[in-house]
Amino acid sequence: MKNTMKKIGLILLGVALMAGVLTACGQSTPTPTSVTITDDFGRVVTINNTHPQRIISLAPSNTEILFALGLGDRVVAVTDYCNYPPEATTKPSIGDYTEPNIEEIIAKEPDLVLATEEHETEMAQLESRGITVVGLYPKNMDEIFNSIMLVGTITGKEAEATSLVAEMQARVKAITDKTSKLTESQKKRVFYIIWHDPIWTAGGGSFADRLITMAGGVNIAGDLNGYADMSLESVIAANPEVIIAGVGMGTGDDLPLEYMKTESRLEGLDARQNDRIYGVNMDIVGRPGPRIVDALEEFFRLIHPELE
Repeated sequence: MKNTMKKIGLILLGVALMAGVLTACGQSTPTPTSVTITDDFGRVVTINNTHPQRIISLAPSNTEILFALGLGDRVVAVTDYCNYPPEATTKPSIGDYTEPNIEEIIAKEPDLVLATEEHETEMAQLESRGITVVGLYPKNMDEIFNSIMLVGTITGKEAEATSLVAEMQARVKAITDKTSKLTESQKKRVFYIIWHDPIWTAGGGSFADRLITMAGGVNIAGDLNGYADMSLESVIAANPEVIIAGVGMGTGDDLPLEYMKTESRLEGLDARQNDRIYGVNMDIVGRPGPRIVDALEEFFRLIHPELE
């Protein structure tokens, strides 16, 4: 009996020692099989696979985040409008950004779908079919950083997300450190035009409005709410010193730029008189993703070239 008890004791001791060795080697703690997050809509979402392998993006901004984090090989489908980086255009499409094809998405068997504010109906439909959906809806620079970190967390790319955000923050700070010292009289009156017939601009709360402010300008349409029409008379009365036209919309994408340069009724504007009318790719201005800092740097260069 004593010998039997002694053998059992030795076996238990061995098991305990082995458990200690595994703990020291970091092998006793199992790899998490799920992660629970709160997305930008306040929805609590559990991702059962912490390293999703089949990801679908329902918006160009989400696609750019995924590729910036090195997740391009896991992206199985995007929208027709996902044109950056160039590799994104080689991915299968699930249709239009505003009306993605639900059946196409389901057929791809994704283990993660990244949606935006345009897709609340689709989010509910997909979740009812057992598909994991995370909604991203950043409305300012800090929230863009948070969205990037969130994608990093749910895909196992925390280190890459942290590095990307730190680099973006440093670039933003390099600009705001300069523009924060400007007096009100040193800030330039800026007009951002999206379309010309009728004149459509970016008012308060838009990404363009925030970029103008951070770049040391004053948005002459800042009193408007979001994206809105603005009369020609109002533009003339505000007399912008710098005009930035969004280009890259496809057919006729340079028309707003040409309009601001050639419309005879705008001839007296300071921006026209001083040849300070520029075009900027709308994709970098309107997409809440990694290239938003490119847009800020471009706005800063155009509004305050003397501070570069």
